[in-house]
Amino acid sequence: MARIDAHQHFWHFDPVRDAWITPNMAAIRRDFLPPDLAPLLARHGLAGCVAVQASQSEHETDFLLGLAAEYDFIKGVVGWVDLQAGTIWERLAHYSQFEKLKGFRHVLQGEADRALMLRPDFKRGLGALYAHGFTYDLLVLPDQLSYAAELAACFDRQPFVLDHIAKPLIKIGEIEPWWRDLQALAAHENVLCKVSGLVTEADWQHWQPQDFEPYLDVVFEAFGPSRVLFGSDWPVCNVAGGYDRLHALVADYVARLSASEQVQFWGGNAERFYGLATA
Repeated sequence: MARIDAHQHFWHFDPVRDAWITPNMAAIRRDFLPPDLAPLLARHGLAGCVAVQASQSEHETDFLLGLAAEYDFIKGVVGWVDLQAGTIWERLAHYSQFEKLKGFRHVLQGEADRALMLRPDFKRGLGALYAHGFTYDLLVLPDQLSYAAELAACFDRQPFVLDHIAKPLIKIGEIEPWWRDLQALAAHENVLCKVSGLVTEADWQHWQPQDFEPYLDVVFEAFGPSRVLFGSDWPVCNVAGGYDRLHALVADYVARLSASEQVQFWGGNAERFYGLATA
């Protein structure tokens, strides 16, 4: 079974479009493309990756699909489409022709309406995702976890995966109410969780591996090894130590799992969730 990085990004840096990449994130204020990632994957024995949208346009989806067509190690794409559009069924029918397009994501964490995901138009779009066989990545912050749990309950057959363990406030050691709300979301068997984005929520310059242990304990207890998958969040992780340090942190933690559980974590769960062709 192939080892997979289930969450990373590519971009041609645009300071206007990518305004979220602030001046204090100088390490990622440049282009990042497949040739930059390939040696990192090879160094850690990873056979492929899932490229996830970083800007909200269909142009972004098409850009990632173009890269996936050129580079075989990009095993899947999580794109963006306007779930609230009246044309959502037509757009998903169009995107259904692309074998490597596995699902979609919206940057819910940045929305002024924290419960946007529960609006009727948004839920209508999610219903269309299931009908077309697409997954959905939940990009939320801790204050939105309760809404995510309500959404998962409404769509109990839709495959969801939580990105970045919902970005708890690791830097200040806050674990409640994130811990309680994460457990409520994990109670829905159709939701998985990516162990990704950890280091960017910690003290970028001074984090230590032990800072993450309480949070990882919660994640693995709540979801279990069969519903947790690895993602680097490269190149964003470069602002807080880089790929090698992140991989070492995660590898050290999951070494306590059984051999079969580690196989699932490092690739099996991603293959199953996204329907990746890795042979």
